Amino acid sequence: QVQLVESGGGLVQPGGPLRLSCAASGSIFVVYSMGWYRQAPGKQRELVATITRGGSTTYADSVEGRFTISRDGPKNTIYLQMNSLKPEDTAVYYCNAAVRAYSDPTPTDYWGQGTQVTVSS
Repeated sequence: QVQLVESGGGLVQPGGPLRLSCAASGSIFVVYSMGWYRQAPGKQRELVATITRGGSTTYADSVEGRFTISRDGPKNTIYLQMNSLKPEDTAVYYCNAAVRAYSDPTPTDYWGQGTQVTVSS
């Protein structure tokens, strides 16, 4: 069993910063790529940023230059530093990880429970 636990969401004023964390734990053999997705009310879930095991990153155009994803490999933890936040960044942010568990040789996608980020004055 693998669990992803997110933290760091909350209410922030426009232009402010916020940092999210996501830790993967459980019966993990190896964690491949990890990433952040978000879902605003009435919209589909969308990719925000991903980071590979080797450290390569990708970003959605809407957050490029404002958000930074990073990874602590030994801790199976990723972070999302969000700067210059805008009201349109308001959403539930979900952590995702592609994991090979000890009990299953097939890599599987796991999701966290989500953390609310609200950007408002």
